[in-house]
Amino acid sequence: MRSLKKTHVPVYAVLFLLCSAAVTLGQVIVPRPSQKASVMQRIGVTDVTITYSRPGVKGRKIWGDPLPSQTSATGEATLDDQNARPKDAVIVPYGHVWRTGANEATMFVITDDVLINGQKLPAGTYSLHTIPTKDEWTIVFNGTSNQWGSFDYNPAKDTLRVKVKPQWVNDNQEWLEYSFDPVTDNSAQVNIRWEKISVPFTVEVPDVAAVTLAKLQSAVGAAKPDDWRTPLQAASYALNNKNAADDAQGMAWLEQSIKVKPTFQNLASKANALYAAGKKDEALVVAEQALQQGKADKVDTAAFEKRVATMKAGK
Repeated sequence: MRSLKKTHVPVYAVLFLLCSAAVTLGQVIVPRPSQKASVMQRIGVTDVTITYSRPGVKGRKIWGDPLPSQTSATGEATLDDQNARPKDAVIVPYGHVWRTGANEATMFVITDDVLINGQKLPAGTYSLHTIPTKDEWTIVFNGTSNQWGSFDYNPAKDTLRVKVKPQWVNDNQEWLEYSFDPVTDNSAQVNIRWEKISVPFTVEVPDVAAVTLAKLQSAVGAAKPDDWRTPLQAASYALNNKNAADDAQGMAWLEQSIKVKPTFQNLASKANALYAAGKKDEALVVAEQALQQGKADKVDTAAFEKRVATMKAGK
C-alpha cells in the first residue's frame, strides 16, 4: 500500500499545479506574437468595429495552394506556431476558411443594419472569416462571434457571404491590417491588407437620416422628466438637417423641451423654426420671449438680437 501512495501522490500534485496554472493564465494578459488590435468607424450614427489579431509575414509564404497536409475541413493552423506545418506550407491555403487574423476569430460588430457590398447585414456581433482564392475571396459573416480561429466554424451559422476581388499591390504589408478608407457620409470601405494583397468591401448605411431620427426618438423617450436639452438637441437635428426633413417632429420636440423648462436656447430655436416655416408674426412673438428669458438667465443675446432685427426686416 505504501508503494501505491508513493506512485499516486505526485500525480495528484502535478494535476493540481496544472489546473492552478490554467486558472492563472485565464486571469492575466501575456504577450502574443500576433498582437490584438481594434479599429472603429462611425458612419452617421452607426458604429462599425473590427477586433482582430495581427500576424506578421515573417518571411513566410502567405498565399497559395495547400499541401496535402493542409487539406482539412478548414485548412486552419495556428499562425503563430512555426512548427504547426511543414516549412514549405503556405500560411493561408486557397479554398479554405481563414479567421482573417490570428488567435481568436476576427470580430465584426455593427450597431445598426448595414449593407455589405449592397447586401443586408443586420445589426449584431459576428465572427469574420474569409475563403481566399487567387482571383476571388468570399467574405463570411458568421453568427458565432466568440470562437477560436476557424477550427469550429460552422457554415450553417453564416448570416451573410459576399464575393470580392483581391487586389495585388507592390508594397509589402508586414502585419495584417484592417482599415477604413475611403469614407463618405453614408459608407466606408473596409480594406484587409496583408503581404501584397488588399481585399476591399463596402459597409453602407442606406438611410443615415432615418437611423438618426430613430435613435433620437429613443433618446427623447428615455430622457429624464427635467431634461430639456435632449429634446432640444433632437429638434435641432430634425429641423436643420436637410436629409432628415422632419419639421413636424422637430417642432414637437421643441415644444417638449419648452414644456420641461423654457430657456433662451429652446425659445430662440422655436422662433427660428417658425420664421423658416413662413410664420413671421408668431416667430417674432416667441423671439421676444426668448430675449426676455435670456436676460433673466443672464445669457449673451447679442447675436440673437441681430437675428431678430433681420426677421423684422423680412430677411
